[in-house]
Amino acid sequence: IDTLKKLKLASADSATDSVDSCLDCLLKALAHNNAEASEKIQEMGILPLLPNLLAPQSSCTPKVANIIAEVAKNEFMRSPCVEAGLVPPLVQLLHSKDQEVLLQTGRALGNICYDSHSLQAQLINMGVIPTLVKLLGFHSHNTALTEMCLIAFGNLAELESSKEQFASTNIAEELVRLFQKQTEHEKKEMIFEVLAPLAENDVIKLQLVEAGLVECLLDVVAHTVDGEREEDVAQLKTASDLMVLLLLGDESMQKLFEGGKGSVFQRVLSWVPSHNHQLQLAGALAIANFARNDGNCIHMVESGIVQKLLELLDRHVEEGNVTVQHAALSALRNLAIPVVNKAKMLSAGVSDTVLKFLPSEMPPVQFKLLGTLRMLIDTQADAADQLGTNAKLVERLVEWCEAKDHAGVMGESNRLLSALIRHSKSKDVVKTVIQGAGVKHLVTMATSEHMIMQNEALVALGLIASLDLAGGEKDFVGAGLVQVLHKLLSDERSAPEIKYNSMIIICAVLGSEPLQKEVQDLAFIDVVSKLRSHENKTVSHQASLTEQRLTAQS
Repeated sequence: IDTLKKLKLASADSATDSVDSCLDCLLKALAHNNAEASEKIQEMGILPLLPNLLAPQSSCTPKVANIIAEVAKNEFMRSPCVEAGLVPPLVQLLHSKDQEVLLQTGRALGNICYDSHSLQAQLINMGVIPTLVKLLGFHSHNTALTEMCLIAFGNLAELESSKEQFASTNIAEELVRLFQKQTEHEKKEMIFEVLAPLAENDVIKLQLVEAGLVECLLDVVAHTVDGEREEDVAQLKTASDLMVLLLLGDESMQKLFEGGKGSVFQRVLSWVPSHNHQLQLAGALAIANFARNDGNCIHMVESGIVQKLLELLDRHVEEGNVTVQHAALSALRNLAIPVVNKAKMLSAGVSDTVLKFLPSEMPPVQFKLLGTLRMLIDTQADAADQLGTNAKLVERLVEWCEAKDHAGVMGESNRLLSALIRHSKSKDVVKTVIQGAGVKHLVTMATSEHMIMQNEALVALGLIASLDLAGGEKDFVGAGLVQVLHKLLSDERSAPEIKYNSMIIICAVLGSEPLQKEVQDLAFIDVVSKLRSHENKTVSHQASLTEQRLTAQS
């Protein structure tokens, strides 16, 4: 308390020697009992005196910044530090050439803004990012300053608003250069913690690739893949995860693909048959990321990647590593998108391998399994016929159509059920779906909020009505199909294709006595006659035909 009184007087008189000894005393008090000393500093009104003591040329400056850093370790002191106006002079000190001043200033700002997104955003607006990146370049030999910069980057990089500023600096080159010099695990981890949030930005992804980060990551993988130490396992995971993250950017991914001839692409492929689960996972995810355009997908299927993925999945039917299953299925689903790949993948036995995971109780695996099968059978009538007459598959789909806790699985199940009918146009498939109690789910799907799902359901229902009306009649009545169609036709918001396909089904179900009665009871003829003046010519034409059929029936 005596020291605080002296400091007040000394700072008013600008007595440098007295101030200096007071500051030493305060640092000792803070080291002895930080919380109590901080409280006294606030009570005595010392904080508002400190901005004047933060002069760039003053010999007291490093100690003042150190005191602020120590005080701001306490959460209750952070707001008072801001209110005392300490942030602007501290930011100015980041331009100092004195390394001790820089270190203590960085600590002070870091502690004041710790865990406060609004204060961190304020620092970003004050331009600290370019300043800190320059500091890292100038003082990369100073371990303490380097660590201070990395901690600051780690905190600031979490904010979306920082990414644009980081992208306008040479942060990628600086971090890669720093990473290449490191031998210690802890230092590499610190740099990884900055790289991960920065690499979420597509511009920075490309900068990191161009700066040579990928080669660093591949070296880390090579050196840690057989390691059993905890730090080896951690580094392997971080490096391979970061590699996958870099591939999420379109430009960075294409640069590394290099027409399928890139050395990076080849190295990542070699991870798939690895004995290490983490590498298997990263390899499969990397393939899924490379498979984001048709050209890449076609090249990869031609180069035999499908076989590697199938072998990987076969190893995990028994081992059951869910993340690897999910990643390999994601890759297969993406590869199956181009039309030219479908037949090749089917003849390679993809559907047989995928069906081995039908018993899985894990929703992420179920979701990707369904998506892969749906992509494979698109325009492939024989495959749709074969899968659509698989009673076990249809039974499981119907079960998943009721998975209300997992909307994704429920939606994909409905879509695959519809796709089996639409692409096969087979009476046997329709029969299997009817016997498996799948019709009611297709009727429900026709009420989906997604127009594409509505339409897929209506086309499938139209095929059921035309291929096996007698078999589907009971389920159509039970599920309220006619009422759903009436609602879709009456709703002005329904898209033209929804109205068109609804009328096609109406014409098809008139061959059933109970369904015809429901159509008459709901006065469909009134709804349909209004559609004759619809702006879409296909809809108006179908409305005329449907009206004729309804008139003839009545």
